[in-house]
Amino acid sequence: MKMRSAVLRTMGLPAPYAQSRPVQIESVELDPPGPGEVLLKIKVAGLCHSDLSVINGDRPRVMPLAMGHESSGEVAEVGPGVSGLRAGDHVVTVFVPSCGDCTPCMSGRPALCEPGARANTVGELLGGGRRLRAGGEALNHHLGVSCFAEYAVVSTRSCVKVHAPLSHREAALFGCAVLTGAGAVINRAHLKAGDAIAIVGLGGVGLSALLAAVAAGARRVVAVEPDARKRDLAQTLGATHVIDPRAMGTDADWLAAAGGAVDFGYDTAGVLAAFESAYRLTRRGGMTITSGLPHPKTSFALPIAQLVGEEREVRGSYLGSGVPAIDIPRYIDLYQTGKLPVDQLLGEAFTLEQVNEGFDHLASGSGLRDCIVMD
Repeated sequence: MKMRSAVLRTMGLPAPYAQSRPVQIESVELDPPGPGEVLLKIKVAGLCHSDLSVINGDRPRVMPLAMGHESSGEVAEVGPGVSGLRAGDHVVTVFVPSCGDCTPCMSGRPALCEPGARANTVGELLGGGRRLRAGGEALNHHLGVSCFAEYAVVSTRSCVKVHAPLSHREAALFGCAVLTGAGAVINRAHLKAGDAIAIVGLGGVGLSALLAAVAAGARRVVAVEPDARKRDLAQTLGATHVIDPRAMGTDADWLAAAGGAVDFGYDTAGVLAAFESAYRLTRRGGMTITSGLPHPKTSFALPIAQLVGEEREVRGSYLGSGVPAIDIPRYIDLYQTGKLPVDQLLGEAFTLEQVNEGFDHLASGSGLRDCIVMD
């Protein structure tokens, strides 16, 4: 079938993207779904820093790339052998397909699925190969999804069915922002009532983490963010302390502003300075977690003696460190009961043709979870 899709052919073009226009809307050919795959009519696709980091070259991917990884849509057609999904079902997409058979999957860690990682790295679907072409040239899939498009063919392992009566704008949040941010707090930190946490970076992931920390009963929630509007929102959502990192100097300044060290320091921004801030705010015996994705060459010099003498932990978290098919319905339930008000994170809506303008807004740091609305 013919459809429109947002295609990136060159990484690293300069901002503003409304002028350089790195992402082009092209007419592409989409193959029908193969075994274990479904055709989705995309309704809403989220704009995420993981997309922006591909555009600016921080996260190199194979080119040309049909972009997008966070979305909500409707099943239009199922491929051979598909069970559990049928035409008309509402689903959200997940950016790591899990085979279910490799050691990480069988250990309950589908974010580390080995075949899924290989497929994502080379721009293929989990079942192998590509389903997109433009002028006879194969286009690579972005994280098995490629949802900045009118339609997408994806593996059923990249979908989670939505049973609740959510709008597509609401549902799209759960495929990446909520899954990643709340999951790091609930699954990776195992945060308990009475714990203290600092969250550095208040994009969609960071604000989702904040909501999860409040829902879990954290006694102190420190929100670190340069944008004043986001700091105000964080206080509205339950942050007990807010910090403008640009106003901080010494470690003593940081600790005074945070009300003391925290049990968990969480970096969601994907820049070295954010991780350093999360680490300096973490107490002796505490844990620093990052789910940010900086440039692959970015590194942090850990003071090993401190790591040992203070029994520090440093952890990464990917895909929320959980099982999306279990976690997403749980987070939706929490949302519906008012315990996880993720609708407060909804930002601006753009059309597919405005995708470059959307990325300019994302890059400005002032937006919440912006999206592309297809209809």
